[in-house]
Amino acid sequence: MVATAATSAFFPITFSPDSSDSKNKRLGNGSTNLGGISKPSASSGSLQVKANAQAPPKINGTTVVMTPVEGLKDEDAVSSPPPRTFINQLPDWSMLLAAITTIFLAAEKQWMMLDWKPRRSDMLIDPFGIGRIVQDGLVFRQNFSIRSYEIGVDRTASIETLMNHLQETAINHCKTAGLLGDGFGATPGMCKKNLIWVVTRMQVVVDRYPTWGDVVQVDTWVSASGKNGMRRDWLVSNSETGEILTRATSVWVMMNKLTRRLSKIPEEVRGEIEPHFMDCDPIVAEDSRKLVKLDDSTAEYVRKGLTPRWSDLDVNQHVNNVKYIGWILESTPLQIVENHELCSMTLEYRRECGRDSVLQSLTAVSEAGEGEIECQHLLRLEEGSEIVRGRTQWRPKNAERYGKMGRIPAQSA
Repeated sequence: MVATAATSAFFPITFSPDSSDSKNKRLGNGSTNLGGISKPSASSGSLQVKANAQAPPKINGTTVVMTPVEGLKDEDAVSSPPPRTFINQLPDWSMLLAAITTIFLAAEKQWMMLDWKPRRSDMLIDPFGIGRIVQDGLVFRQNFSIRSYEIGVDRTASIETLMNHLQETAINHCKTAGLLGDGFGATPGMCKKNLIWVVTRMQVVVDRYPTWGDVVQVDTWVSASGKNGMRRDWLVSNSETGEILTRATSVWVMMNKLTRRLSKIPEEVRGEIEPHFMDCDPIVAEDSRKLVKLDDSTAEYVRKGLTPRWSDLDVNQHVNNVKYIGWILESTPLQIVENHELCSMTLEYRRECGRDSVLQSLTAVSEAGEGEIECQHLLRLEEGSEIVRGRTQWRPKNAERYGKMGRIPAQSA
């Protein structure tokens, strides 16, 4: 329809005269066909443009009777069309504008139905990218969009979601820096010697939890930790406002994948990772307080019969360290979880567990002042071997809080 209307505007439609049409008007003694006007057929579905007809001239309101030219036959007068001029050959611009408007309205409707356009400036970033290296090649940065399935009843991201973001950026940092071999997070030199990284200590401080639809920016970098360890720090912020949300620091050591024993850093591996080290202090000050070892007499809450699922195992065939956090919180009293939110956490990983392990989660609760609560945790095997020791701090929900603003540290001279 639109194409027909646009075409008709540029190419006026003419009709062959019909001598038997009783609606042909005759002027004077001559007979003249007024521009070939004919009644459109009822079955025609196309738009037709009016032909330009010449009205009988008038002088002072009186119609001038045109007399036939001598020698001109009536047949010639009927078959001869009116003379073509520049004016009566112009297209009907109103029809053309209507056709253009229809086209644009249809295109706009289709555009809105697609609904893929970003509605906010913070959505212009690619949350599915693996990130990039910034700050002189020492800091890795990646963005994540908080999904609906990553939030809990409080409409904020869970602590497990944040920990998964930290783990993902650590792996992608190795990959982007060219340090990822065939192993999961292992360098090529580590793969040759069957070595993998394992975390021994983790400290996390949550100033504010992101909510659904927020896009968070995660920065991470590595530093040396003693002679045979590596420290990794993270800084999580709101990508739009720059507000600091979470800070975390961790210590990692190497373990032989076959013997499951800790290993020193080989010189080949040290040469691979040391060029990526930053000389700086931890983003979270070390909590030097000793973690309490709970037992049946000191624990107030115990959850037994925890078993790993197949999906809880990582590619190194042991339980992912983020899963331990969920197990620790299994024995936290429901009243605390409902009325408080986790604001800091210190974990010491003592040994791994596998698919066939059966675990127990133990918790002891104490007051920390100003409405805050502190919990001591222990995750152990049923036969008594320690898996993780932990300490968590909880603050009242909806309480006014002012997180300590962190920043990416500058490398020391």
